[in-house]
Amino acid sequence: MGSERYMVFLSNNHKFKYYDEAKIKQYKTNFVPPTRRVDLTFPEFVKKLREWKPGDERVYLQQGLNNTVGQAIVMDFLQFNWQWLNMQQKNNNWGPLTSNLLLVGMEGNVTPVHYDEQQNFFSQLVGYKRCILFAPEHYERLYPYPVYHPHDRQSQVDFDDPDMEKFPGLKHLQGMEAVVGPGDVLYIPMYWWHQIESLPHLGNTVSVNFWYKGGPTEKIEYPLKPRQKLAIMRNVEKMLLEALREPAEVGPLLRSLVLGRYTGEEADRQEGALLSAATPHTN
Repeated sequence: MGSERYMVFLSNNHKFKYYDEAKIKQYKTNFVPPTRRVDLTFPEFVKKLREWKPGDERVYLQQGLNNTVGQAIVMDFLQFNWQWLNMQQKNNNWGPLTSNLLLVGMEGNVTPVHYDEQQNFFSQLVGYKRCILFAPEHYERLYPYPVYHPHDRQSQVDFDDPDMEKFPGLKHLQGMEAVVGPGDVLYIPMYWWHQIESLPHLGNTVSVNFWYKGGPTEKIEYPLKPRQKLAIMRNVEKMLLEALREPAEVGPLLRSLVLGRYTGEEADRQEGALLSAATPHTN
């Protein structure tokens, strides 16, 4: 695998929470990335893995597969069952394959709860990973960051130490668990929340993601499905940000809209009472 350089993330703990570098400046707040990125050759990365000891930064290679990763990886990549993958793509009416991500991590590494906007076949090659999944209808119970935040699409909840007072919806959260090992492929639908953990004490792990665009816009049927509502909410946030040009104004405007106009029957009764009191009565 020679002198090619690979994207490696370093973390002071076992969590590798994604952040969008392009949104850090846009966020206009003192955002501190939870990990740092370095570019290493594969031998340099393997050296860090082998020499790691408690107290050192943990490492996680996350490299898109393209023509820069070296001939050996390309040849291995071609050995995947592309006939099966293409059949799944066709049968599910998905769009094109957009990217593949090679993941090489230490046992115990965790990618915290988040969702993706693409269909994902998660292929496990070496080692074992625990995958916790939540359907899109649990969106409000997972407290996502705002769209403009660097942690967009990530949950604000620390699942190692959940704050039930701050995030009361967690007590109604229901998910499912899967453990994948060598040769397993897990389908993670778009907009499904998931957390991925390399199981402790079972060695390092190697995985590859196959990301596909969603298919053509499906026929609209009402009531809308949770994933459709999630997409609508994202688009509303994006539209407001473009109109206001100031991320800090998006939240207050949404709160004003909802609290000022859509607070339910109680608000309607109060408004009716105020109007009645303000209107002169004649006998």
